[in-house]
Amino acid sequence: MKSFRLTVYTLFILTSVFMLLLPPQAESGGEGKIVYYVPVEQAVERGLLAFMERSFEQAAEEGADHIVLEVDTPGGFVDAAGRIASLMNNTDIPITAFVVNEALSAGAYISLMADEIVMMPGTDMGSAAVVDGTGNAADTKAQSVWLARMQDAADKNDRDPRYALAMADETIDLPEYRAGEGQLLTFNASEAYEEGYAEAIASNREELLEYLGLENAIEQEMEISLAEQIARFVTHPIVIPILMSIGSLGLILELYSPGFGIPGFMGISALLLYFFGHMVAGFAGWEAFILFGAGMVLLVIELLVPGFGIFGALGIGAIIGSLFLGSADTMTVLTSVMIAAAVSITAVILLFKYVGFKGPMKRFVLMEATNTEEGYVSNETKKELVGSTGEALTVLRPSGTALINDERLDVVSEGGYIEQGRKVKVISTSGSRIVVRESTEDRTQSGT
Repeated sequence: MKSFRLTVYTLFILTSVFMLLLPPQAESGGEGKIVYYVPVEQAVERGLLAFMERSFEQAAEEGADHIVLEVDTPGGFVDAAGRIASLMNNTDIPITAFVVNEALSAGAYISLMADEIVMMPGTDMGSAAVVDGTGNAADTKAQSVWLARMQDAADKNDRDPRYALAMADETIDLPEYRAGEGQLLTFNASEAYEEGYAEAIASNREELLEYLGLENAIEQEMEISLAEQIARFVTHPIVIPILMSIGSLGLILELYSPGFGIPGFMGISALLLYFFGHMVAGFAGWEAFILFGAGMVLLVIELLVPGFGIFGALGIGAIIGSLFLGSADTMTVLTSVMIAAAVSITAVILLFKYVGFKGPMKRFVLMEATNTEEGYVSNETKKELVGSTGEALTVLRPSGTALINDERLDVVSEGGYIEQGRKVKVISTSGSRIVVRESTEDRTQSGT
């Protein structure tokens, strides 16, 4: 009996020592770890890239153990998606794409680049055809590059690349998933889970963290600031040409209004908004803004002190140069500048045709005219002298001086020579020109 008790006590002591040597429970369930939620919403463009760069940098600085991309996007631009994929590849923090609504087009590609994909019930992922700026299918070269990227994204986590390619290539026939030939593949949550394109299905963050083993982790949520929201809007490739067109049109209309009014304010505000957005997004520096300011100063100098267009040309060149200097994509800005130029030229033609030269534009054209109605007479026409007679004070051959109505006048004879002292008669006047002929009365007297 004593040996039995001794055995029990010995086992109890050994069990207690073993339990003390185990890691503390505080470390289980992800307690003490940090999870960062980063929203991937709206269109995929350069503004989203700038926001994600800030988010990843902050997550790394605060020692985050996991990043969750909450994906809800209809897609966007290939170049921005490619840069976001590079950003994801270059971080050592595990990344999970949590599809909360839809991950289409570029959103599907970003999700496939994550280490894991978790989808909420009723969500979709796929339909990733690449299109150009007009919404039409991109050329063969762009399609080929995009298909290669989709396949690489699938291979990254050992997913069947056939489905990734079917999301971007409508020639792949998958009728079992509503993606027959001529249609793109879009997985719902259950289909993605079945084919290994989603590692789990979770209804909320709690279920997501439970799947990741981080249910007790500290949750941090990145929020896009107001400045970043504005930056995402104004850096959108569709918004850029609109801003440039408003800017150029506003400045042109300002030339037709006295002082500085609404058109000029709208024009400068649109261009400043362009630079503000690109500076917040990290694409433009102060050098672009300074060059823009120099261009505006040169345009003002041209208006105040006309320099045969030299200051104006330099100002326009500086402004256009600043737009390129502060851009994220040269082709987007080039297209936007061409659109703005077309709008401006059309506006100038219409204004010249229907409005004419008004406002500061008067400085470029001599608008004042003198006329007799306003009291301006360059050469007075003395019509009242027609029929009057006088005396030639000098020889007229044919021009000379005559005394007519007690006034010395420069006259010219109608024809030939008229001797001094002869009687003359005014037969016509035109401006300062007075035409006379020898009076017949004088000729009769000289012949008797």
